[in-house]
Amino acid sequence: MTAPAPYLPAPSPALSQTDQDALTDLYVRGTPANTLRAYERDLIYVTAWKHARFGAALTWPESEAIALAFLLDHARDLSNVPEENIARQTAEALIAQGLRKSLACPAPSTLDRRIASWLAFHRMKNLASPFDASQVKQARSKARRAASRPPAPKSQHPITRDVLEQLLATCRGSRRDCRDRALLMLGWASGGRRRSEITGLRREDVSLKEFDKSGVLWLSLLQTKTTQKGETPRLVLKSRAAQALVHWIEVGEIHDGPLFRPVSKADNVLKRRLSPDAIYQIVKHRLNLAGLPADFASPHGLRSGFLTQAALDGAPIQAAMRLSLHRSLAQAQKYYDDVDIAENPATDLLG
Repeated sequence: MTAPAPYLPAPSPALSQTDQDALTDLYVRGTPANTLRAYERDLIYVTAWKHARFGAALTWPESEAIALAFLLDHARDLSNVPEENIARQTAEALIAQGLRKSLACPAPSTLDRRIASWLAFHRMKNLASPFDASQVKQARSKARRAASRPPAPKSQHPITRDVLEQLLATCRGSRRDCRDRALLMLGWASGGRRRSEITGLRREDVSLKEFDKSGVLWLSLLQTKTTQKGETPRLVLKSRAAQALVHWIEVGEIHDGPLFRPVSKADNVLKRRLSPDAIYQIVKHRLNLAGLPADFASPHGLRSGFLTQAALDGAPIQAAMRLSLHRSLAQAQKYYDDVDIAENPATDLLG
C-alpha cells in the first residue's frame, strides 16, 4: 500500500507554488534523516491499519473515534481474543503484509512513536489532532500503564575493551578486515558512536593534519541524535584507532565521499556508503568469528561498552560525556551506576 506524502506542510493561499515547494523542502532538510525514515514507516503502518480496519484511507484531520480504535487495537494481546474479532483480523492482515510481527501487545514505546508521528503529520498540515482530545489522552495514558514493561537494553552486553579486543583479533589482512577494524575502533574509541553517525561519515570529515606529528585524527560529525548541524563538536581519535582508520583510508583508496563502504566478495571497495543495517551485520559477523553468540551484543554495545569501560577505568563521567555527546547526565550515569554497585564494598559484607 502506498502511503500519502508525509512531509507536506499545510498549503497556504499566501504562498506561491514555488514558495510552497521551498517550504516543503525546508521541512525535509530540517528534519534528521532517521526521523524522516521513522515518519515514513509509521505513516505506511497507520495507513495500512485504517484500510484493513475500516476499508478507508486516512482523513485529515482524523476523527477521535479512529484514534480511540487505534489505541484499543494496540493496547492488548490479540492472541487471546476470538478469531472473528475485528482487531485481531486487522492485526493478522498487517502481519501478512509484513508490517506487524505478532498478535502480542506492541511495546508502549512503539505505540508512542506511531502516535507521535501521526501527531506530527497533523501539525505539518496545521490541523488539530484527535490525540489531543481529553478522552483520547486519558485512554492513551491508561494504555501506556496497562502495557508497561521493564525497558529492554539496546544491547544484551556492553562491548567493553576485552570484548572489543576479541572482535579486533578476527580482523586480519583483507580489505574487509581493514574496514571492520577501523569501523569498530572508531565506533568505540571516539565515544561510542551510533550506527547512523558511523555510516554518515565522509572522508572530508576526517582531518589528518596532525596525524604524522602527534598520531591524532579529528572527526567532524555533521549531526547526532542530540546535536544539530553545525553544533556538533569535533571528536578526537588517537593511537591504535587513528592508525587503523588511516590504514583503511589508504587500503580502501578513500579520497573523498563515504568513509565506510561495502567490500565485494572479491575484496574490492565499492563507491556507495554502508547502510546502518550493515553495521549490525558486521558486529554479528565478528562476534561469530570470535566464538561469541551472535546475539551477545548489538552495535549499541559499542556505545554502552565505551561508557562502561570509562567507568571501570575511573574516568570522570563528564570526560566520557564529552566524547559520547550524551545530553542527559542521568542517561550516562546508568552505566557508571552499574559499575559502582558491582564494586561497592558493601556487596561483600557476607564474605
